[in-house]
Amino acid sequence: MTPNLRADSINDTLNAFCTDSDAYIPGGDGPLAGLTFAAKDIFDVAGYVTGGGNPAWKATHQPADATAWVVRRLVDAGAAMVGKTITDELTRGIFGENVHYGTPVNPRAPGRVPGGSSSGSAAAVAGGLVDFALGSDTGGSVRVPASFCGLYGLRPTHGRIPLEGMLLQAPSYDTIGWFARDAATFAQVGAALLTLENSVDGAPNRPRRLLVAEDAFELAQPEARPALDAVVERIGALFDSVASLRLAPASLVEWSEQQQVLQSREAWESVRHWIDRVNPAFSFEVSDRYVLARSVTDAQVAAAQAGREAIVARMNEVFQDGDTVVVLPTTIGPAPPTGQWVSERHTLRLRNSALTSIAGNTGRPQLSLPLVEMDGLPVGLSLLGNRGADEGLMMLAEAIVVSQR
Repeated sequence: MTPNLRADSINDTLNAFCTDSDAYIPGGDGPLAGLTFAAKDIFDVAGYVTGGGNPAWKATHQPADATAWVVRRLVDAGAAMVGKTITDELTRGIFGENVHYGTPVNPRAPGRVPGGSSSGSAAAVAGGLVDFALGSDTGGSVRVPASFCGLYGLRPTHGRIPLEGMLLQAPSYDTIGWFARDAATFAQVGAALLTLENSVDGAPNRPRRLLVAEDAFELAQPEARPALDAVVERIGALFDSVASLRLAPASLVEWSEQQQVLQSREAWESVRHWIDRVNPAFSFEVSDRYVLARSVTDAQVAAAQAGREAIVARMNEVFQDGDTVVVLPTTIGPAPPTGQWVSERHTLRLRNSALTSIAGNTGRPQLSLPLVEMDGLPVGLSLLGNRGADEGLMMLAEAIVVSQR
């Protein structure tokens, strides 16, 4: 990849890049010199309008005055930002289909969705158009595309990477993550973003105790279980001890319901005045989610917040030994076909949310690894760590790669 190649010079057969933006920042000297990256079209670049995956949003906003912290950080480290990538509308999707700009192609699973809302970023990396790409993860928008496209993807510890200059959805859940095709590049980017100045618990430590989340694996599609179980058994050899447990006293679906309520309320509050003023055109699925969000009551929010606090307390128990990592499927199976009926997507989204809400509700880092295939289709396997254990998860990922050589 030519370090300073612009998106409008790339033969984008994947529909990954925004064609209505020529945002570009050349690279320079630094640890990431020679690497190219793309930024999901929710990150500000000075002088350009942040589109957010919706034409009405772009038409009613002005060019950004400053560049997002995370983009500046990467460019200062030497990487070149070659362009903006397609996102689900205002990040309110999980499958990657955009009725306004089209669906990016999943290079690892043609005919299937790339996953959203960081769909364009995942497609660009999986297809080799860039070395890595930025996404955001509120309800799974880095982890799900990473699983569907066979990539490394991290939802970092909540608050670990500053959100300055990013289009927010639900601030108490919003995080910034990234994608790469290999563990070494992934860790190289992490070293630039996860510095001591924004660390949570100090120096990284590679976890030595593996806990297998039984109730999470029970959510996986039956046909995916043999491949998932085989990889878990293989990586278990890297730990001093391996044990199984159930995370949720009742069910992970119930945990997901707490996030759905709280995230919905925050998402509505983030854009309600703009929606009232502009009356924008949304896809049915996005419109439906905002209508439901608007109907969330204060009583529901209070109950969900109490539920979230109970989830945090339970996961604090799981991680009371600071040397622990939990393994679980990133998604219940491979990417579904494009063009499924909305009703089918609704059920699938809820089942996947039961997996992604664990990290979301507790603010813990989760790294999806491209270690599993089912009938030639990628399925992510995730490592969930304690707060601040982001670097330890990346160290573990590199150790897993070395052990498989």
